[in-house]
This record gives sequence, structure tokens and C-alpha cells, in this order.
Amino acid sequence: GTIYLGRIPKGFYEDEMRSYFSQFGEVTRLRLSRNKKTGASKHYAFIEFKYASVAQIVQETMDNYLLLGHILVCKVVPDDQIHPKLWVGANRKFRVVPKSRKDAARRNKPKTDEQKEKIKKRLLSREDKKRKQLAELGIEYDFAGYRGAGKEEQVEAKVEEAAKPTPKKKGRKSAGGEEVRSFSPFGLSISLADCRLSTT
Repeated sequence: GTIYLGRIPKGFYEDEMRSYFSQFGEVTRLRLSRNKKTGASKHYAFIEFKYASVAQIVQETMDNYLLLGHILVCKVVPDDQIHPKLWVGANRKFRVVPKSRKDAARRNKPKTDEQKEKIKKRLLSREDKKRKQLAELGIEYDFAGYRGAGKEEQVEAKVEEAAKPTPKKKGRKSAGGEEVRSFSPFGLSISLADCRLSTT
């Protein structure tokens, strides 16, 4: 059996409720509704007992009961009126997730190409607006900005492409099948074959 408990006073939380209502019978599930952002109590809860007869006794005893300056509201909830997700998070300590952690998780989440394009357009639009404002104020100030950054990336890509090592050329071979190497100390191409001394 399940009961709804309303007008719960401050300080009467999960541990206190479980300890208090266990005197009537075995408590199987308990869920105190809390604010997701602050974790503060919303002053109402749902308590499930092992036996429906116990829930009925609790209603008769605790309805309009004065507790810590609050008159409690206690009603039995029929099984056909219990929401499928009513007990999600029941029997667990509620922990508030810091907003900074949520924001960090949202920012670090991988973005789709569509989201990236949207962010890019927004940044460029703001930059163009800022340039226009400076021009209207008569301020001659030029800065690279996001458009300049895009051009710099293209230049860097070209520089990296040009800096790649070129494949080593193989030396030409002479008529005898020997490899002919050449060197150029002063800009002149001299073949090693021409420098050989013939011996008799």
C-alpha cells in the first residue's frame, strides 16, 4: 500500500521518515520530492508499505496529525493512480549536481557539423557587427579576427605542404651499369665519371 504525505515540516527528511513510519510496519519504498536545482524539500512524499492494511492504518493515524508545527496530510493512493515513474530515485540519497559540472559536460559534448557551422556563422556575424560599429565611430582599427584566423590556417597548411621532404632522386647510371654521381661545389655540375684517372 502507498500513502501520500503532504505538508511535511523542514527537517523531516528521508531518514527521519523511514525511522518514524517503520513503527507501523515495513517500509519498502520511500521518495521525498526535492528541487532538482537546490535539493530542497518540496514538503511532500510517497511511502510504500509492504501491506495495504498498514497503509490504511497510517492514514487513519497520521492524517491531520500535528508534527513540528505542521498539520500533516496523509492519504492512501490507489494502485491504479500510481504513476509508472513515481518510484524513480526512491530509497536513494538525493545529490545535487553542481551547475558548473552540468555546464562543463554540455560544453565538452562533441558537436555535430551543423552545430559547428552555426557557431561559426554566429562568431563571424558578431565580428562583422563590431567592425561596423568601429567604422561608424570613425575608428580606424584593423584586426585579424576570426576571418583572419581562417586565412592564417590556410597559409599554414600551404607552408606545411611546401615543407614536406621531396623524394630523393636516384643517380643516373653509366653505360657500364655503374651509378654516376655528380656534385656541384660552385654551381657547376661535375660528374664523378669525368674525374676518374685512367691508369695504364
